Amino acid sequence: MGYGMMKYGMMGYGMMPFMLLWWGIIISGFIFAVYGLIRVARGKKPDRAVQDVLEQLRLRLAAGEIAPEEYQKIKQVLES
Repeated sequence: MGYGMMKYGMMGYGMMPFMLLWWGIIISGFIFAVYGLIRVARGKKPDRAVQDVLEQLRLRLAAGEIAPEEYQKIKQVLES
């Protein structure tokens, strides 16, 4: 007899797919949460290409190649 009224143990074999589905949902949720946090963290950092262009713009301003007004205009365009 062994198991008594339940032939296949406490949950039976019918619960196995639901248990796997449950853990799949939990693991997928964790992965999407980590992915979302990484995207948010990366979104707060300034784009490296824009930073390089701004540095070149500062150098041009310092060298006198562009006027301060032109510098401000270009900077506003790049940061928007």
